[in-house]
Amino acid sequence: MIITDTHTHLYSEAFDEDRDKAIQRALQKGVRRFFIPAIDSTYTQRMLDLEARYPKNIFLMMGLHPTHVKENFREELEHVEDMLSSRKFYAVGEIGIDLYWEKKFLCQQQEAFAAQIQLAKQYDLPIVIHCRDAFDEVFEVLESEKGDGLRGIFHCFTGDLQQAEKALSYNMKLGIGGVVTFKNGKIDRFLSEIGLEHIVLETDAPYLAPAPYRGKRNESLYITNVLDKVAEIYKKDVSEVAKITTNNSITVFGC
Repeated sequence: MIITDTHTHLYSEAFDEDRDKAIQRALQKGVRRFFIPAIDSTYTQRMLDLEARYPKNIFLMMGLHPTHVKENFREELEHVEDMLSSRKFYAVGEIGIDLYWEKKFLCQQQEAFAAQIQLAKQYDLPIVIHCRDAFDEVFEVLESEKGDGLRGIFHCFTGDLQQAEKALSYNMKLGIGGVVTFKNGKIDRFLSEIGLEHIVLETDAPYLAPAPYRGKRNESLYITNVLDKVAEIYKKDVSEVAKITTNNSITVFGC
């Protein structure tokens, strides 16, 4: 059984004390594929070092995270474009809009999001979307950029059924993580109405650890808890869900 974690920040400082052990724990449980989203230029070397250490398991994205869109965002976008032109990446991400922490840079986030979608189209790559308290704003940008070549993952999906269906209409798959195990997560109430062919699994480690680890540091090993919950929701065998969601990730990322 091969499990794919489509979103994990294994280069994060949260893993500085036990990164290799955390990866080995996941590998031993069948998590073989780790897709690594970018944050900003200060983390690029950490990502490259991680890939060099685990070249068969680590797949890198490149992008500017919306919470890191600040006054210098155009310089950061130049870095994204330089990296995309210099080597292989598997997606542009994570990108999008986050209005949870502050709304000061909304216009800049919108501009950065659209620009990175255009880069993804230019390099024929999927996008991985971060959306927090910003469904309307994200959908507005997607509407302006819809068309051939637009595809990807709506990472850490936490919306309702209507928002899920709208995300799918833009050729996105839904990234399902620890929230699906939360008692107040709500997405477990309607997820079975979405075809499993539209679902990929993720952890967003070190964030959003699933039950029973909620509130603690997340790690890719805990995707097995997400897998168990999704299998329960769809009333399917765990190995079948692992196979289908891994195949879905291959459809998105091309590998």
